[in-house]
Amino acid sequence: MPTPRSTARRYAEAARSIAERDDSLETWVTALDTATGRLGVPELMRILADPALSFDSRRTVVEQVMGEAVTGGPRNLVLLLIRRGRIELLPEVCAQLRRLYDQQQNIVSATVTSAAALTDADVSALRERLAGTTGGRVDISVQVDPDILGGVMVRIGDRLIDGSVRGRLERLRTKLASGAL
Repeated sequence: MPTPRSTARRYAEAARSIAERDDSLETWVTALDTATGRLGVPELMRILADPALSFDSRRTVVEQVMGEAVTGGPRNLVLLLIRRGRIELLPEVCAQLRRLYDQQQNIVSATVTSAAALTDADVSALRERLAGTTGGRVDISVQVDPDILGGVMVRIGDRLIDGSVRGRLERLRTKLASGAL
């Protein structure tokens, strides 16, 4: 049985195919971001997922909430998800389409965790260093976690670069315990 993530990936790949044919992938990504933001409210998602309501009623709700902000193919995708009882997949479809777009544009997403808030200059310096390492443009999201004590941890996909004080102490403790020093 397919997982929700794999199902969302299939919808995103189909959307990408259509968008690339029309040379409108960036427009699709922006429109689905907007749709997810406007329709992603839990109460509204419950209404849109309710099979007791007619499809026409749910379509009217979508049209009122989205207005002219989401039109054409992206709107049709939202309505298709509603018709098939899969509207809960919209945020994941949007995330998967964003991932496909980022791959095409050679954009790498990185999550940086630091013990204290980083300045704009710190983030810019990290972005430049990571761009040199990855060979692509880097989109950084920053989190603060005082538990890492100091330094930073950077996650790019499945790769973790642990430059935190806590990580260094853990590695030192492991070496001491194993007698590797």
